[in-house]
Amino acid sequence: MASLEDLKHKLKSAEDLQSIVKTMKALAAVRIREYERAVESLAEYNRSVELGLQVVLRRGPERPAPSASLEGERLGAVVLGSGLGMCGQFNQQLAQYACERMQQSGVEQGDRVCFALGERIGARLENLGQPIAERYRVPGSLDAITRTAQEMLVRINQWYVDKDVSRVLLFHHRLRGSTSYQPHMVQLIPLDLDWLAELESRRWPSRTIPMFTMRWRNLLAALVREYIFVCLYRALAESAASENASRLAAMEAAERNIRDRLRELEASFHHERQSAITSELLDIVSGFEALREEDEGAPL
Repeated sequence: MASLEDLKHKLKSAEDLQSIVKTMKALAAVRIREYERAVESLAEYNRSVELGLQVVLRRGPERPAPSASLEGERLGAVVLGSGLGMCGQFNQQLAQYACERMQQSGVEQGDRVCFALGERIGARLENLGQPIAERYRVPGSLDAITRTAQEMLVRINQWYVDKDVSRVLLFHHRLRGSTSYQPHMVQLIPLDLDWLAELESRRWPSRTIPMFTMRWRNLLAALVREYIFVCLYRALAESAASENASRLAAMEAAERNIRDRLRELEASFHHERQSAITSELLDIVSGFEALREEDEGAPL
């Protein structure tokens, strides 16, 4: 049985841990909202890019051609994991999902180039048999997300030019609720022709469709790069929000366990304290009885 001092120490440690968990919960909740606002603020910029694509598609001399078969071609994959721990099955679920989808693509493993954002997701992918060509650190702030998205855009362009990568898939988690998320895939290259056709057929918001003076192909390429940047930025922000949602769920579970442990320790502490008090009272009573017996037996 633990002594009262041991129980006091354990209670103090559990209370300190509970305080840390509460702080981490609050930080995770704040960060979730911060990244959600970043995604919301991206909507207007994305709308501008789509309007530009709509104009180019309507005014253009040709339509983007359907993508050829993947046979003999290479597949690029970008997988966005977590930067820190304490987020449950976040990386394992995404790695499993990404490997399954890459396998379904029909591209052999030797013809895949995989880009992992986060050491943990890279290790999970390698454990599942998918080699990692490059690793990058997860951005820790909104400003860092912008820089990371720009670097990834440059890297994807290098894949396309230098490594004959004709299809690029982006894997990340996206929020479903305050503490839930699910894996998601976006095809960055080539663009979805059905989406482009739907975009071209949308009603223009004003009476006059704008003109442009740049060469059609150059303007289309610039708008496609902006569209891919928007996709990367959104994915990074959604992944960061999902990571914090996973951490929030883990902290809530930890907080419940700590509360249960505190109740057990408090019950043990009160039991030991009552036992100590009872023992002390018995010692006092025994001592009093012994003294009284000595007084009664003493000669007058």
